[in-house]
Amino acid sequence: MPLVLEDVQRVANLARIEISEEEAKTTLDQLNGIFNLIEQMQALDTSTIAPMFHAQDVMQRLRIDKVTEVDQHKLFQSLATKVESGLYLVPKVIE
Repeated sequence: MPLVLEDVQRVANLARIEISEEEAKTTLDQLNGIFNLIEQMQALDTSTIAPMFHAQDVMQRLRIDKVTEVDQHKLFQSLATKVESGLYLVPKVIE
């Protein structure tokens, strides 16, 4: 279902975009081109094609899951203004 000029002008009006008649015609041609491309892509039979996670056949390098940082929990707790049971206390902001 191709768009018509009134569709482009209506969308521009809803988006509060001022668009000239020539710009509307250019936009109409571009949008109809995009919709035609989508129709062509939807017409293809892709039922035999396996889904891909990436456009290239690459594998993610994995690393060993281990802690590499020094535990500074006690240092950060000592710098806080109010701490209770290992939790930071902050002022109430919602009544």
